[in-house]
Amino acid sequence: MPNRLPDDPRLRRLIGAQLSRRNILMGAGGLSLAGLLAACGTGGTGTTSNGQAGEAAAAEDLSASEKEVNWANWTLYLDYDDKSQSYPSLEAFTAATGIAANYSEDIDGNDTYFGKVQAQLAAGQDIGQDIITLTDWMAARLIRLGYTQELDHAKIPNAANLLQTLKNVDFDPGRKNSLTWQSGFAGIAWNKEAVPGGLKTVSDLWKPELKGRVEVLDEMRDTMGLMMLENGTDISGDWSADEFSNALDDLTKQISDGQIRQVKGNSYKEDLISGDALAVICWSGDITQLNFENGDKWEFALPDAGGTLWSDNLMVPIGAPHKANAEALMDFYYDPKNAATVAAYVNYICPVQGAREAMEKIDPELVENPLIFPSEDYLAKAHVFRSLSADEETDFTNRFQKAIGN
Repeated sequence: MPNRLPDDPRLRRLIGAQLSRRNILMGAGGLSLAGLLAACGTGGTGTTSNGQAGEAAAAEDLSASEKEVNWANWTLYLDYDDKSQSYPSLEAFTAATGIAANYSEDIDGNDTYFGKVQAQLAAGQDIGQDIITLTDWMAARLIRLGYTQELDHAKIPNAANLLQTLKNVDFDPGRKNSLTWQSGFAGIAWNKEAVPGGLKTVSDLWKPELKGRVEVLDEMRDTMGLMMLENGTDISGDWSADEFSNALDDLTKQISDGQIRQVKGNSYKEDLISGDALAVICWSGDITQLNFENGDKWEFALPDAGGTLWSDNLMVPIGAPHKANAEALMDFYYDPKNAATVAAYVNYICPVQGAREAMEKIDPELVENPLIFPSEDYLAKAHVFRSLSADEETDFTNRFQKAIGN
């Protein structure tokens, strides 16, 4: 991101905003993908002068003697071969580097994962992962607290392929401690057979015939962002606690009335498959993958009032003992061909320059997929969830968690 803010007041406002996995909102007409991703790379919490607030020292790097790397990610977030029950790109990485990759789908939500590992991170201990993949706002927290190791960019030459607008995000200037994994949208989806008329708005989720068959995300900035937009709130503007409270009251009512079956992270997918859930607030790539694997049963859409765009980030935890191996893996996935291979499977927005061209050789039809390479028209409704102060984040998060029963 350039040091000088652009003259366009809309972009000035966007660059000051905070986003999440599952956090820039569709809606500000005329904004380019570059402008949106620049905003997506901002965080609302800030960093210390050196980006590290913690006291723990980084772990000794055993990469030279231990040729392995352990990676925690979200579900359905890496290319997977059902027949061989393997991750082809990870196998290619091991073949190219000799480093064994141990991959786990351990992350179901930012807050829940942080709660599991916070004590170990604070003590500088190994959490069993050399790479973790968390959303901008949570990445900002970990970096600020000193829970991550600084990356050696000399060992990640392909990091030069990171989209220009993501190279100097405010929560990690110069990308010293993180690299973007993927970006994507949050919106609404429904079972096409059970809801033949489809859905256009968040309010459509509250139709009587869907009672007890609706699920929403446990990511506050996504569920609350969509509900605030539905209420007419400009979430990128100077909204107050009152607007948040109004949307939270709506959410609480739908939960208490039984309209909402459950509030979940990635695990909402199993309920779509089983039929327990017929309509959801969800993440874009998940629905594309579920349709591919289960017969095109669901449809994803951005609500009329707007949906969310988010970014997740690769980071090396402070106690991880295989930092150089983790950097080798990051370098591998920043090769445009490998990035396109992943994008062809996960169907999220690829942050690697050159991947679009590489996609032409892998699957030309996907070059026109707006969930991977969105057009200006698809991005024409973008709104950004503004930065939260520390007090607001504590207050809003606590109230949201209470409302959803956590």
